[in-house]
Amino acid sequence: MVSTADTLLRTAVVPAALDMPLTIPAFMKLAGSLAGFPFVKVVVDLHESTFHFIDSTGNPLHVQYIAEHILGEPVENLLRDIDTFNHDVYIRPDRRFLLGLLALHRRPGADGGQEQVFLSLETVEADTMTADMLLSFYRYVREHLDPSVPLFLKPANHLQEAHVADIPHDELPRLLAHELLSQAPFVPLNPGTAHGRLRVFRSAAEYRAGADTLEWHDIIVMPRVPDDIPRVSGLINTEHTTPLSHTNVLATGWGIPNAIQTDLLDRLDHAGLDGQWVRYQVDPAAAEVHVEAAEAPAADSRPPWTADRVSLEKPETGATSITPLSRLRMGDHYRFGTKAANLGELCHVLEHGSRRWLGFYQIPRPPRADLLGYLARLLDVSGPADEAVLSAAAERLVRRHVEVPRGIALPFSMQQEFLESSPRIQQTIGRLKMALEVGTEHIDALCAELQQLIIETRLPDDIRQQIDDAIVTHLSGVGGFVVRSSSNAEDLAGFSAAGVYESILHARTLDAIADSVKEVWSSLVSARSVRLREQAGIPLEDCYMGVIVQERVDVPLGGVMVTCNPAEQRDFRNVYVNISAGSVDDVVSGVRAPLQHLYNTVEGGGRTISLGSAQSDLDAASKDSLARLALIGRLLQSHFSPDYLYGTPVDIEWALDGERIKLLQIRPYRASS
Repeated sequence: MVSTADTLLRTAVVPAALDMPLTIPAFMKLAGSLAGFPFVKVVVDLHESTFHFIDSTGNPLHVQYIAEHILGEPVENLLRDIDTFNHDVYIRPDRRFLLGLLALHRRPGADGGQEQVFLSLETVEADTMTADMLLSFYRYVREHLDPSVPLFLKPANHLQEAHVADIPHDELPRLLAHELLSQAPFVPLNPGTAHGRLRVFRSAAEYRAGADTLEWHDIIVMPRVPDDIPRVSGLINTEHTTPLSHTNVLATGWGIPNAIQTDLLDRLDHAGLDGQWVRYQVDPAAAEVHVEAAEAPAADSRPPWTADRVSLEKPETGATSITPLSRLRMGDHYRFGTKAANLGELCHVLEHGSRRWLGFYQIPRPPRADLLGYLARLLDVSGPADEAVLSAAAERLVRRHVEVPRGIALPFSMQQEFLESSPRIQQTIGRLKMALEVGTEHIDALCAELQQLIIETRLPDDIRQQIDDAIVTHLSGVGGFVVRSSSNAEDLAGFSAAGVYESILHARTLDAIADSVKEVWSSLVSARSVRLREQAGIPLEDCYMGVIVQERVDVPLGGVMVTCNPAEQRDFRNVYVNISAGSVDDVVSGVRAPLQHLYNTVEGGGRTISLGSAQSDLDAASKDSLARLALIGRLLQSHFSPDYLYGTPVDIEWALDGERIKLLQIRPYRASS
């Protein structure tokens, strides 16, 4: 034990207790950084009635500190059975230790007044502390802090939020996670470093006025980067947005640094960096984005992505019949496109099961040797469970709750037949190919001309009849349809094409479906899609478009999920879910800010990190359904994994109808090289 906080700051070994409160200056000397927030870990030892602040030098884990400084034994002893340790400190009702994290927050004062500084206290998302335990933990910490510093409990999961809901705020001051994160000045969306020219736009109108002057080496800074950006070297949003918008998914696919930094515009104006060459870095361990002046590169510098051209598997355009999604497999992508083939594979999994259900949970993810015990708890499998029992339980869960809306897939050969039916279309395609070869300035105009020709050209009667016959055979009784793109030039390593191709969300009649099919075909030759593929080294003549015609789903909730935490790539536990009470398109387009949740697919539990445009959070039953969706997504990640590490996240569009989950799309979130 030491006698003062100053002595604490001079020692490498943190004391068991303090006899004077911790001040903010003392806190900052102990603090590490997490997602831009200074933080200090804390331990309450209930057996010894002692309180510990952990010096963040070397960022020691709670388990490391407890082993070395409280129990006096090698940390390897506890790591050898880390599952038991975690159960003892996060699950047991009669636990010895209360573990948490103190984070420092700053927010501007009202009407330009003095900045407000306060601390938040939270546990981990898997912690099952009761209301009494949370209240006791808060009081322990409150007693050891400078009383002038406000302290708020931050419930770590939905369970804790429910536990403390009835405790008066003056007895237990608290802030919810989404209330704090909505004020976070820095959110790292995609880490990395870029050397480029900074382009600052204060509004969408400014961006539209200057969009034609953007170059590959530019780094865009604006309140919310729009979906139709060209390929650039970096992005910075100065307003909060979802990591799963089309723009942010593209940035991830391109491998460029991307972040939210809400206070950056004025700082850049003050530094005079707009239009200047800079070095830009996004580091999740930093407190903010790093932007500093840099020398301009050599005049003949080339985009870094030209060194690694995107590989495109040879498609097949021989005559192929329209096929129901339920009869496709993943290997049919070379005839029907990636989206259609993946939906077909999903239908096959629902009917026949998978040998890969357990893949993700079988792989060692340090410090855990495997995660099968956690999966057993999530699947409500009690007692000893071998892999066959767990696999059967996983299959029952998926079959009970998941369905794929009925649909048909139009093959590449049908698009090819249509294009060849019109001499004018063929001539314009030839002119566009020639323009791309010589690099003329007329490419955009030719793309627009070709798109208009495709849309205006009448669909040949035999193609129209084939579509009608397939709908009558496989989709009779459907009142509304969605017509989706399914290209061979998307979801590739280095080329995601998120939001690049068209999907039509409302069609009821054959005429509307036929027009929608042509609109989807035409999106393959939009100026933006042509230029993005050209930059990736994908030639126009190798690109084809399949089409999915699928029953439209109208349910209360829909959204997008990725089976990872986009803001923390080392986080293997959590699944990120965006939720809209309207169209899924609201999520990916960025037009309306969605609800954003994280769900732990190892220890369990979930938390809300943003309400978006919503006025309130979801009810408990909906949260339970989304936790189930997150687990199902993790199981499907294993099936769709391209390798045997089962670590490639998947991107899933979904709709929730009570306990039934309708999966609308599944694809890699970060395509493997």
